[in-house]
Amino acid sequence: MLETPLDRRELKKLATHRALANAARELTLERGLDAVTVDEIADAAGVSPRTFFNYFSCKEEAIVGVEPWMTQAMAEDVRRRPDGEDPFTALLAVLAADEDSEIARRWTVRAELAGRYPELIPRQMAGLIQFERALTSAVGARLGVDPDVDPYPGLVVAWAVATLRSTLEWWLENGRPVPLRVALHRAFQVLADGVPWRPGSDLT
Repeated sequence: MLETPLDRRELKKLATHRALANAARELTLERGLDAVTVDEIADAAGVSPRTFFNYFSCKEEAIVGVEPWMTQAMAEDVRRRPDGEDPFTALLAVLAADEDSEIARRWTVRAELAGRYPELIPRQMAGLIQFERALTSAVGARLGVDPDVDPYPGLVVAWAVATLRSTLEWWLENGRPVPLRVALHRAFQVLADGVPWRPGSDLT
């Protein structure tokens, strides 16, 4: 992921963004949402509150927002999947990462915090919209269709992201009964088996 080399300035920005997001989530898990302030998040990340607002509009965004670097990396991974692979398989391969990976851990913590504090859900959904747009563009590129004209890429991605989110919620609420990757594979199989149409099909 993120194979394009980053210059030192971009690397520093990426590190700061990650540090702030990590601090926001760790403090919220430890103290609770209402007990955490922007000043404390900035201090834990080793930056000023002013710097915090260069990256996030509020603490809620830092806690459950989808990081731009992760959105870019996962969209690039979808584009690089093998030629001829159907979009569901490509999305599953990217979204159902090993639960010990950094991306999977971030998805899990976001889902856990949104479940614990429903007031975070609007910020979580706002981040998912940007994430879906990036994946939709990637799926459209794989299929050779324009997502602004053909609705299929957007529908595939919306279903996939909704499946990721709902499966994560189920998995957390039920004590993580199976490996997350297994749960996601089962959920995606149900989704794929139920899809009645493909690119170019008429919705009516």
